Amino acid sequence: MDSAVIRRALADALAFVLPVECAGCGAEDLALCAECLAALEPEPHSRVIDGVAVWSGVRFEGRAARVVRTLKEEGRTALARPLGAALGAALAVLPAGAAFVPVPTSTASMRRRGYRVPELLLRRAGVPVDRALRIVRATGDQRALGIDERRANVEHSLVARGVAGRRVIVVDDVVTTGATLGEAVRALRTAGADVVGAATAAATPRRREGLR
Repeated sequence: MDSAVIRRALADALAFVLPVECAGCGAEDLALCAECLAALEPEPHSRVIDGVAVWSGVRFEGRAARVVRTLKEEGRTALARPLGAALGAALAVLPAGAAFVPVPTSTASMRRRGYRVPELLLRRAGVPVDRALRIVRATGDQRALGIDERRANVEHSLVARGVAGRRVIVVDDVVTTGATLGEAVRALRTAGADVVGAATAAATPRRREGLR
């Protein structure tokens, strides 16, 4: 039997056992439909915090937001490819010659997912990962907190090493209130780095101004 026929038969069997839904809209038998893929078309836009320009590939709303959540919560790592492209578009706007430093993933999140989302997106964007940041203090869940509470929650939770005198770009998956990126910038600057920018795959709309 032709190998292509075998592959199609296996795919059909797996689809029957493990039905696939579009990550952005729930359409059946598609991992990502054309409309949701179009919603991930990069449109780089920026905002500034603490003097650092933060560029993001897409807006964290609607279909794009659902795709990001599916990647983070359901383990569908194939979605990292279009999201990596969005991150890559944001990185392309920033200065060249800098190290790409992802915001570190907590131990609990790593155990739950089995992968680090910012690092996965960096790799799909085709750029190297520099693990210069590490977590030194546990933090609570940010989702139910306001802007000031988020900043207090993550304050002095990160340290950086091996970055003195180096140009770096901070990378995360999503920016919302700015607390986590702000803490990453602080830690890197404290360690002597020149933070020349930050990038995320997605960002919340301007009506919720700020950084994650």
